[in-house]
Amino acid sequence: MTSSPPTPHTPSLPPADALTCEVVDLIATVVARYHEEYEEAAARHALTGAQARVLTLLARESLPMRKVAQQLRCEPSNITGIVDRLESRGLVERRPDPDDRRVKLAAATEEGHRTAVRLRESLSFAREPLAALSTAERTSLRDLLRRMLGEDA
Repeated sequence: MTSSPPTPHTPSLPPADALTCEVVDLIATVVARYHEEYEEAAARHALTGAQARVLTLLARESLPMRKVAQQLRCEPSNITGIVDRLESRGLVERRPDPDDRRVKLAAATEEGHRTAVRLRESLSFAREPLAALSTAERTSLRDLLRRMLGEDA
């Protein structure tokens, strides 16, 4: 008689109740619709979705490319290629880090900032339904989402 190798024990969660399943399905639908619209909006600005995400991030703050990769959860080599393409279009530039001249920061140019604003303004999927919620409801939704993500509310 041969025995099978032991499997690591992972604590099992109780079966999801109907409400939890519905919430998960609704979140999945919202995410899918957002990504679909985001890709369409990016294409209207002659950007890929990945380029639009990098540009949007860099329009908020200049960052070393490794931090861009960390925030977008992808390989640094992918970010280098994306930044190269954005730079060739005049939307992003590389600058020395004022705190450490050995480090290069990726930063949105003025045209990059304008493009990021136009991109954000063209996203209506999330903005329109959120506008139908009161300030208190949007605040509550934000706080709940932060809590789900383990962030401070």
